[in-house]
Amino acid sequence: MKGRRQKTKMTKTTHQLNATVREIKGGNKVKKLRKQGFVPSTMYGRGLESVSIQFKVTDLIKTFKETGESVLVELIIDEKKYPILFKNPQYHFLDGSIIHIDCFKVNLKEKITAEIPIVLIGESQAVKDGNILIEVSDQVEVEALPADLPEKIEVDISTLLAVDDHISAGMLNIDKSKVELKTSTDQIIVKIDAPRVEEVVVAPEAEVAPGDVPATEQKTPEEAEPADAKAMAGKEKASEEK
Repeated sequence: MKGRRQKTKMTKTTHQLNATVREIKGGNKVKKLRKQGFVPSTMYGRGLESVSIQFKVTDLIKTFKETGESVLVELIIDEKKYPILFKNPQYHFLDGSIIHIDCFKVNLKEKITAEIPIVLIGESQAVKDGNILIEVSDQVEVEALPADLPEKIEVDISTLLAVDDHISAGMLNIDKSKVELKTSTDQIIVKIDAPRVEEVVVAPEAEVAPGDVPATEQKTPEEAEPADAKAMAGKEKASEEK
């Protein structure tokens, strides 16, 4: 199974997100904005003066969860549409909520690089047989026009049948006429390993020097006293009592 091109699939959908121009700026004021259910953002790009904007937190979370930082989003502000990629999300240090995110406006005629997530599909017979599936890489880097970036790359692991079978980046079925793989073709994406057997460690026996008595066999002075000496001591004690 080594070196064989695996069955993969690239998928892409259109994502749209509404935003409004943000008038509120500054640390304390922005905190109030977040309490009102909005996430502050800044849109910037080549030849574009940066614009302060804001999203409804529920809308942003839904879209960002689907796109991450590699999928093109059509941002709508005052009925105007801007192709953007999310960049530099910032999270609250306690609850992990998004408190700020950048929007990078792209030129649809210029190629960009992006990390595309890998999604495993199917079932491996090797895993059913008790072996272990190891996902080495969960994304690959590609270069393409923004509109040609795949949302994700699905990799069918049903072709992995035995130990050492693997899928590398070079085996991914990418449309090379539109997308150029930047990750090394030798980079392993997923592989099958044999189950690990835990080694039982046996404690070594303590060495005993010639003439020494093992600790388990040593006796107290009382225990080491000869039996006849114990008997004599008993008779003397009885005589004294009389």
